[in-house]
Amino acid sequence: MAIAFFSLSPLTAQNSGTKIEFVSPSWVSANANDPNLRILDVRWSPIDYFTGHLPNAVHIADNLIRQPKDGLPVQLVDSDKLAGYLSKAGVTDKSKVLIYSDGRDVLGSSQFAYALERIGFKNSVAILDGGLSGYKQTNAELTQAFPKYQAGKLSVKDNKNIRVNLAQVRDLLDKKGVVFIDPRPAKAFAGEEKYFVRNGHIPGARNIPWPTFTDPQNPHKLKPLSEIEKLLADKKIDKSKDIIVTCTTGREASLQYVVLKHLLGYPNVRLYEGSWTEYSQSDLPVETGAERPV
Repeated sequence: MAIAFFSLSPLTAQNSGTKIEFVSPSWVSANANDPNLRILDVRWSPIDYFTGHLPNAVHIADNLIRQPKDGLPVQLVDSDKLAGYLSKAGVTDKSKVLIYSDGRDVLGSSQFAYALERIGFKNSVAILDGGLSGYKQTNAELTQAFPKYQAGKLSVKDNKNIRVNLAQVRDLLDKKGVVFIDPRPAKAFAGEEKYFVRNGHIPGARNIPWPTFTDPQNPHKLKPLSEIEKLLADKKIDKSKDIIVTCTTGREASLQYVVLKHLLGYPNVRLYEGSWTEYSQSDLPVETGAERPV
């Protein structure tokens, strides 16, 4: 597989123009002959990939794109480095991208989709609804062959508008119209699990565990959007809010970010990449126990 080249330039528009969607296994067969389609298998284990993968899929494990940063573990790498990894996986400015994993690692798929938006990718990004398990249920073709791609260019326009840092979080605390969504398990949210020096959640955050968005039988498959909309309405989260999604490391938050912004059309959604890994080490206030009454 040839290596593509990429360039870094400042973001000039408010949004990157990236379109992210969830697609069915039938979409894969309908687009299989598109020469610009790049398929990313982001499962952690290369052995799983060797055993069988979608035709023309390249393996790029989702944990590859996180590293230590300023002493904090598992932080998303900078946009120029993200583009370097993606270009080596065959992604160019002309590509449209399909991403898949399996089971609970739907979070790896959504984080890769977010990563593409982070670098200002202009074309469509699709996540395979149901992941590899859902694909295999359709008796669709798998392969053990490796793909080959031509070299190309992948441009980078670092999109800071889709994320917030700790200083911005400080300014947004208890601000009217701002809501923090925390998709961690209830015990982690409440501070009952002692993973960090300080445990709990950002004051006023709403706890919506990420599996509530997915099919209990296959976490890589989304529930109907109508059910997700009702869940959000019950939490009094509507499209007028300035929404910040935050979790443990930014990985869980990426799924709800994608669903709210790209599938449900919420206009003001950003992701706090440092999430609790960073926040727990700060001097900002921590709340414990259940979320505040709606």
